[in-house]
Amino acid sequence: MPNIPRFVPYAAVIAFAIWCALSLRGDLAQVSLEPLLRSWDIVLLAAVLSLLNYVFRALRWRTYLRKLGHSLPRGFVALTYVAGFAYTLSPGKVGEMVRARYYLPLGVPLTDVAAAFFAERLLDLVAMVVLSALMFSADSRYAPAIISAAGLVVVVLVMLAIVPWPKLAAQARSWEWLPRALRAPVAGGLAALVATRPLLRPGILAWGFLGGVIAWGLEGAGLGLLGSIYSGVHLPLQTAVGIYGVAVLIGGLSLLPGGLGSTEAVMTALLIAHGFPISKALLLTLTCRLVTLWFAVCLGWIAVLLLRPKSLATET
Repeated sequence: MPNIPRFVPYAAVIAFAIWCALSLRGDLAQVSLEPLLRSWDIVLLAAVLSLLNYVFRALRWRTYLRKLGHSLPRGFVALTYVAGFAYTLSPGKVGEMVRARYYLPLGVPLTDVAAAFFAERLLDLVAMVVLSALMFSADSRYAPAIISAAGLVVVVLVMLAIVPWPKLAAQARSWEWLPRALRAPVAGGLAALVATRPLLRPGILAWGFLGGVIAWGLEGAGLGLLGSIYSGVHLPLQTAVGIYGVAVLIGGLSLLPGGLGSTEAVMTALLIAHGFPISKALLLTLTCRLVTLWFAVCLGWIAVLLLRPKSLATET
C-alpha cells in the first residue's frame, strides 16, 4: 500500500498518452489520404515550417532561462522544451509545466520555470492577436474576440507594471481572509509573477514578442501552403496566416485541451467563407492540425522517452 502513490503519476501519464493516441486516431479517420499522397512534398514542407516554429520557441525559452540566471546546454534545453509538447493537450497548455521536473534537480526553482511559462503564454497571446488582426478586413465577425484578447493583454501588462507583486507575495501566506488551503497556491502564483518581471522588460519583451510572431506566422504560412493542394481556390498568404491566428486564438481562449474542436470549427468555417467546399475545408483543417498540433505531440513523446535513460544536462 505505501508504494501505490509512487505509481499514480506514471498511471496518469500513460492514461494521458492513450487519450492523445485516441484523439489523433479520431482525426486521422476523417482524413482522405489521396490528396495528401499526391502532394506529399507540400505536406512535408508545412511540417518543416512547424519544426521551425518549435526552433524559434525553444530559443526563446532558453533565453528566458538565461535571463533568470540559469545557463544550460542548448541541446538539453531544446529537448526538455519539446518534451513539454507531450502534454500540450492539457487545458491552457498548463501540462507543459512538466518541464519543471527536468530542471528542479539542476537547481532551477519551480517559480522560475513558471515565470518563463507565463511570459511565453502571454507573448504568444499577443503574437496571435497581431496575426489575427490580418483577418479584420476579411471577416469582421471575429473582431470582438480579437479586441477582447487585446484588451486582456493590455490590462495584464499594466497590472504587471504597477501592482507591487513582491509586497503581495511576502504577505500572501499571512492573509487570514483567504482559506488556508489556498494560501500556499496563491503565494506561489504571486512568487511566479515576481520572478516573471525580469522577462517583461523592454528588450526581452520585444525579443519574445518578435519570436512569437515569427514562430506562429510560420505555422500560418504552412496553412497557406496546404491550401495550394487544391486548384481553383486561391488562399493568399496573409489570409492564411490570419485564419490560422484567429482559429488558434479562439481555441486557446476556449481553454479546451489543445483547443480541440473549437480551433477546427473556426478554421473550417473561415476556409469555407474563403471559397473552399466543406469537404476540402475540413481536410485542409485536419491536415493543418496533423502537421502542427499532432506533430508537436508526437515529437514531445519522443523527447520524453529520450530524456528518460539519462540526463543530457551534463553534456556540453
